[in-house]
Amino acid sequence: MAEYLFGWPGFRPESPTLPASVPLRRHGVAHYSLMMTSFADRLLSFLTGFPLPAALPAGVSAESPYQQPAVQPLLTAFARQYYASPAPRIALLGINPGRFGSGRTGVAFTDPVALADNCGIANPLPRQRELSSQFIYQVVAAMGGPARFYQDFYLGSLYPLVLLREERNYNYYDAPALTAALADDLRLSLHQQVHEVGLRRTVVVCLGRRNAKYLQQLNQELRLFEHIEVLDHPRYLMQYKRRELPQHVARYVEVLSALIQ
Repeated sequence: MAEYLFGWPGFRPESPTLPASVPLRRHGVAHYSLMMTSFADRLLSFLTGFPLPAALPAGVSAESPYQQPAVQPLLTAFARQYYASPAPRIALLGINPGRFGSGRTGVAFTDPVALADNCGIANPLPRQRELSSQFIYQVVAAMGGPARFYQDFYLGSLYPLVLLREERNYNYYDAPALTAALADDLRLSLHQQVHEVGLRRTVVVCLGRRNAKYLQQLNQELRLFEHIEVLDHPRYLMQYKRRELPQHVARYVEVLSALIQ
């Protein structure tokens, strides 16, 4: 019998499991609604409206940076500049945000330095680098820069809120009790990103091998994507594979370029 990573039983094809709070939409209505609004507006609505979890294991906290006064203008400026068109994007989904990247800027895999120097959005935040952001913007540069990259791709996370334990970054899968507590939130997050933000459903790129195990099981149940492409997580590559970094940047570029040809 298969091991269910979230502790729920297997899905029935005729009755996919969704949290009770997730609205079901008819395809034609949803598609029409998406094309009437910009990707930026849909993303901002998702991020600023995503709920904090009802309960978490002791010592673990969740934070939503997207409505913070120092963050919201930066996120809005980025979204309006790079996600202006209504077209669905191919998602690159990480784990959950870290406090020094999108926890400060509101923009996934984008630290204050990348936001200013690569994306052209000045900000008063400390010029502190974050490893994943450094790698991602090498890939973005190799693919023609942010304007070209974000026409086709969206950077996000399976779970959109910052998780902390003892004031350190924590992943949604770091403890079984945490994963179980966030199970419905993870399903809600994916459903909203696909159906309300507007993601391409032919393929999704999952960042991180362990992250992929959870996305694969969620996708089996919710049936959101036709194919999952898995790449090593940027932070892992920066920490443990830095000597081979050019090869890994080239691998990202190879995989992503093939998806838009």
